[in-house]
Amino acid sequence: MASGFFVLLDDIAAIMDDVAVMSKIAAKKTAGILGDDLAVNAEKASGFASSRELPVLWAISKGSLLNKIIILPIAFLLSAFLPVAIIVILVLGGLFLAYEGAEKIFEYFVPHEHESEGITEETFTEEQILEAEKGKIKSAIVTDFILSVEIVIIALSTVVGKPLTQQIIVTSIIALIATIGVYGIVALIVRMDEAGYKLIKFSKKEKSISKFIGNILVKALPFIIKSLTVIGTIALILVAGGIFVHYIPFIHHYVEGINIPAIVKEFVIGLALGLVVLAFVNLFKKIFKKKQPAL
Repeated sequence: MASGFFVLLDDIAAIMDDVAVMSKIAAKKTAGILGDDLAVNAEKASGFASSRELPVLWAISKGSLLNKIIILPIAFLLSAFLPVAIIVILVLGGLFLAYEGAEKIFEYFVPHEHESEGITEETFTEEQILEAEKGKIKSAIVTDFILSVEIVIIALSTVVGKPLTQQIIVTSIIALIATIGVYGIVALIVRMDEAGYKLIKFSKKEKSISKFIGNILVKALPFIIKSLTVIGTIALILVAGGIFVHYIPFIHHYVEGINIPAIVKEFVIGLALGLVVLAFVNLFKKIFKKKQPAL
């Protein structure tokens, strides 16, 4: 009886050890999308009055959690009964990620106008603020859904062939990290400037450590958000390129003999296909505009 109990404990320990190893691998493979998720949501949660940043972020977080609850069971069913669908979704998601990355690079180099997205109490009424918030929250949740699909599918692809229990545990761990971890870090980022202002006000001396740290926090926030956007864009293209190289046989065989670092191959392939998709999307938009009747 006792020996059977210890055998059971040993089996559980072995399973948890396997889960830890597989979770680490899955986390590495999804790191690019998690980075982009972080950059996107830091950008979406900023630009509001300071009193509204956390409520907006909380609403996006709840939407993100709901996204995972919807996506996870569907992913497990597809993995069990239609595994080829996982590859198809991966490639389609890769095309979307490549398009997103290519579009950001294109917009950076091609001059274009941006509408101001700042929502503050000084420029809008309370009703307008709440209405604008709803629009930004909805947009953020839709973007999160697409990124969540990729995160879950990529995490699941690392445990294909493993027992279903391990698939569920590993993928669920990554999904939780993608929600709690990402949005926890975003909350800290968007409140950096507020913490900085409090530290500045706390010190009455002209030169003090708290005032010095406060100034750094206030000045660092725009730089951090811009840096995350750049890192997220590169990550998007690398993740997409990695999907294409590993899951599209033609591309895999084509680049296999090219003697350059894998990261360069993945970036070039991801950017090239992203630009192709971007060209098609822009062409479609122009055609659609021409067909619209003049008002």
